[in-house]
Amino acid sequence: MGVAAGPAPGVLLTRRTAHLRQHSGQVSFPGGRIDPTDASPEAAALREANEEVGLDPDHAEILGRLHDYATGTGYRITPVLALLAPGYLTRPSAQEVDAIFQLPLATLLDPRAPQRRRAEFSGAWREYWVWPHPEQHIWGATAAILVHLARRLRGG
Repeated sequence: MGVAAGPAPGVLLTRRTAHLRQHSGQVSFPGGRIDPTDASPEAAALREANEEVGLDPDHAEILGRLHDYATGTGYRITPVLALLAPGYLTRPSAQEVDAIFQLPLATLLDPRAPQRRRAEFSGAWREYWVWPHPEQHIWGATAAILVHLARRLRGG
């Protein structure tokens, strides 16, 4: 996940295209599977960010990783945190990304911002996090990882 520096810092997020087989139309971090040719999760994150949003790897300074996150659908996500240089440019991949946007850092650091919701999925009730955003619905694994990041940044 990229944290953009500058006068309006925020976390870089994407909305996936509607035609993808899995998680279509959902908000996510730029990223994807680690390929056998990737030297590390960090290398995979930089490659995927370049493929999905056109981010030049030279504009991203890797800061580290958060703990792995296991989703209810069987995925294991290794969040890689990078600081993006001011003035970085993005170009969405038409095959994978409908929108590129930011969750403002001020929202991320506000402990009142994320909210727990409850809904029925496939006959079972589940609780999940939702982050406020004027244009996007940030929920599920992405929202939960943002909660972990926010707690780390706030020192909790």
